[in-house]
Amino acid sequence: MTVAEKPATQRLRITLRGAVQGVGFRPFVYRLATEMSLTGWVLNSSAGLVVEVEGPSEQLSRFEQRLEQERPKASVVTVRELAWLAAEGSARFEILASDHDSGKTVNVLPDLATCTDCREELFDPENRRFEYPFTNCTNCGPRYTIVVDIPYDRPNTTMREFTLCPACREEYENPANRRFHAQPNACPLCGPQLDGTIEDAVEALVQGEIVALKGVGGFQLLVDARNPEAVARLRERKQREEKPFALMMPSLEVAREYCEISPAEVQLLESQAAPIVLLQPKPGTDIAWNVAHCSPYLGVMVPYSPLHHLLMEECRFPLIATSGNRSDEPIAIANDEATVRLKDIADHFLMHNRPIVRACDDSVVRLTRGRAGILRRARGYAPLGVHVPLSLPPVLAVGGHLKNTVAIGVGQDVFLSQHIGDLETLEARGAFEKAIDDLCRLYSFKPEVVACDLHPDYASTHWAEKSGLPLLRVQHHQAHVAACAAENNVQGAYLGISWDGTGYGLDGAIWGGEFFRAEGNQFARVAHLRSFGLPGGDAAVREGWRSAASLIFQVFGPEATDTRVRPMLERSINVVPTTSVGRLFDAVACITGVAQQNRFEGQAAMLLENEIGLLRTEEAYPLPGGDWGPLILAVMADKRAGVTVPLIAARFHNALVTWILEVAAHEKLKQIVLSGGVFQNRYLTERAAAALESRGFVVHTHQQVPPNDGGIALGQAVMSKM
Repeated sequence: MTVAEKPATQRLRITLRGAVQGVGFRPFVYRLATEMSLTGWVLNSSAGLVVEVEGPSEQLSRFEQRLEQERPKASVVTVRELAWLAAEGSARFEILASDHDSGKTVNVLPDLATCTDCREELFDPENRRFEYPFTNCTNCGPRYTIVVDIPYDRPNTTMREFTLCPACREEYENPANRRFHAQPNACPLCGPQLDGTIEDAVEALVQGEIVALKGVGGFQLLVDARNPEAVARLRERKQREEKPFALMMPSLEVAREYCEISPAEVQLLESQAAPIVLLQPKPGTDIAWNVAHCSPYLGVMVPYSPLHHLLMEECRFPLIATSGNRSDEPIAIANDEATVRLKDIADHFLMHNRPIVRACDDSVVRLTRGRAGILRRARGYAPLGVHVPLSLPPVLAVGGHLKNTVAIGVGQDVFLSQHIGDLETLEARGAFEKAIDDLCRLYSFKPEVVACDLHPDYASTHWAEKSGLPLLRVQHHQAHVAACAAENNVQGAYLGISWDGTGYGLDGAIWGGEFFRAEGNQFARVAHLRSFGLPGGDAAVREGWRSAASLIFQVFGPEATDTRVRPMLERSINVVPTTSVGRLFDAVACITGVAQQNRFEGQAAMLLENEIGLLRTEEAYPLPGGDWGPLILAVMADKRAGVTVPLIAARFHNALVTWILEVAAHEKLKQIVLSGGVFQNRYLTERAAAALESRGFVVHTHQQVPPNDGGIALGQAVMSKM
């Protein structure tokens, strides 16, 4: 029936799926319908948001348009369903109670940074929420870390422990108020309270002490970022040798004093996700040398909760704000847990009595190709689902061993957990198991198959093998490109390029420089880096000089080889074959003197990329067919000839780009998918994408999940569709 044929009065049902709860969608719909003199109702269901609206046909069509154009900015609509119904003669527009009977496919919203309105109230002496550390509204505040069940209503959150006072109740029940059904709504009379004072915490920080702060997604460890002795003490107690610490700046203005910040990076810092953004530091600031001395970047965020805003208003200097744990352990989220686990790290505690359901670390983002490239997906992004172009079986994907996340497939949505981390310790494996239980319980999800990595020694694989569920083993690098293809809705055949440090190959070797001709779940390995040996196996992951020694052994012979591993290489004892581009980066970083080892994952590659700086050249080393032999010869010759490290680094990166172009031209597939940890490299990714696009290729990179192993679970899930 066309619009012209419809009766004068009609009824329209609109069902929206995605992140549509906890963002003020129902009051927005109520105000819009009331303004347009339409009747009907809106409600939250376990599947999303349902609207039935009645009135003149032309008005309903206009309502539909405005609903899409003016909807709350924090909402994410993945599915939109329309149905024209017979008019019922409803007299008014209502907000109905939530429907709990439908299947649970609604996206739980991430925690959202404090909005402008709440921030203004926070510092307004005339406002009843003046300096209240837990103020929020439908546009901001905790979501994922307080929700116990869906649909997202107050009784299904940890805020059910706090009874609304009359003033807050009036706001909560008034559709015209921005706090209408703001589930964490509270004030100093009825809401959560601090156990301690911000003033005491600030005094401790000024004195160089380590403060454990209970934040939105768990405890954070804070210390004055200008005090090298305090930073050293934090490193020693947290057992974090050299990995960079993230910084919280008092404001964007202060952040500009310490870092170069582009307009796009400003948008990231001030977004509702408010992630840690990797920025280029300015020289000569008073940031302590040992905050990020092994990284060319500073990881910077600005205050994103009322408590952080109040704290930083008092501090007015940069703080280290790192996760409240020992390295490789989960973040503490409960007060009694924190006082036990962090007692030997923190000198001072600032806690509160709002319970946290699940730990959620700060997300990490870097600008790549002019948009956010997520490196760690947690607060602000998790657990938003990824809508995929095919319907999946009920699959549980358990991810990899490093940077672990888990995921479940529900219809055409894959819901990913927050970043869990490396599964090296019993505590981390406990957090992994808890995340699986939590995700399945939240969505009342019963998996019928479990997808895992091929690697036989991954903790996630061991769990999958013991689960009792039918097992789907997915090759690591195929999962990488499948994830990127799925989130970009790639249809048809494509060339998938998966480069990283380590992944178990179909032949039992360590892969990491792979090209696949792919369509759906069909993968053909069409090219790869020339294999070389890793003396000492896993030791070479940390000690890049071992990779360099192996390549030098192959090119120049035993006499030129580091004596520490020469016997291994000569006898092929404890030498593991690899095609890893990540290990090739380590080798070149070692040969150039940039880095002999990785103090943290990817450090050598990061430092080598940074050497390029603003240098731009089209010169490239030879890497014919992925054969690194001519490349190593050229690098060694340039090093002996005194060629600058920046030029060597640029020629090396350009060689990789040239190889990509070579394979792409041979395979003649228009669509190119780039994935794997190596593509966290901004120079390589942007240069490769630009070169490919200039030749007519369509390039897809990650937008919703990390290119590193944090995105593996998505790829495993979509590959369950056989």
